[in-house]
Amino acid sequence: MISKSLAVPPQHLRVALFTMLGVAAMAGALNGAMALGEWVSRIAPVSDPTPAIVQVEPTAEEQAEPAPPPPAFQFDAPLPGRVINSPFGLRQLPWEENGRLHQGVDIAAPGGAAVKVAADGVVKTTGLSPTYGRYVLVMHKGGLTTLYAHLAKPAAGVKRGAYLHRGETVAFVGNSGRSTGSHLHFEIRKGDKPLNPSFFLGRSFAEANDLPLKAAGKVSRKIHVATVSKWPPGVTKAEATKSGITVARLKNGRVRATIPVVAIQAPKAQPTVASAGAAI
Repeated sequence: MISKSLAVPPQHLRVALFTMLGVAAMAGALNGAMALGEWVSRIAPVSDPTPAIVQVEPTAEEQAEPAPPPPAFQFDAPLPGRVINSPFGLRQLPWEENGRLHQGVDIAAPGGAAVKVAADGVVKTTGLSPTYGRYVLVMHKGGLTTLYAHLAKPAAGVKRGAYLHRGETVAFVGNSGRSTGSHLHFEIRKGDKPLNPSFFLGRSFAEANDLPLKAAGKVSRKIHVATVSKWPPGVTKAEATKSGITVARLKNGRVRATIPVVAIQAPKAQPTVASAGAAI
């Protein structure tokens, strides 16, 4: 016989039973939802949370590297393919007693050969000098000038103020002035200072600071004894022999004279084009 104090009313038993059934149903629903989620994740594609990177082909302009800027200074040979046969520096001609500064270079070529302007520039003057003969003086940027001398004549249209592009014909080779044969006398100057053209011809420079002004302005103390093809009027080999000059005729018919001299310093002041110093 059960005690009344321990007896559970029937309505309480029903509440407990329904509660247990509710909890079991809830647990089953949760388990079912989890199983369904796993199944869906296995069969459904998974989206990548990171944004897709689309490769874009570069355009033709982007593929090509930017072209480097053109050089500020560029010099070509005035007689392409021909070599310098009388260099810049102290030089002595057979009929001279002492050496003097040869302010440019000589390039032998047949009369009438086309002379090309070495760089872009403007014709400053053309003229006729007792020593340079027919000449053309061209101005370039940076205070540089080029001189073309012993010419037969300037090219058509070459006159004061004419603009010339590098490589255009400026004149034609001749034998005018104080010259001993058909050739071009070519000079480069910075202001009034003569520079060795060998430091410039065939070279380009990105900017003015790259110009070899210091090196090109140096003058070696060595004196070059010139070889000439003929003697100028009024100068004979007999007169040269009296002065102690040794004269020899080479197999090719050219005359070579050797004069014993001592090294001298380059002149402090150089003649201008107008005074036309004895440059040959």
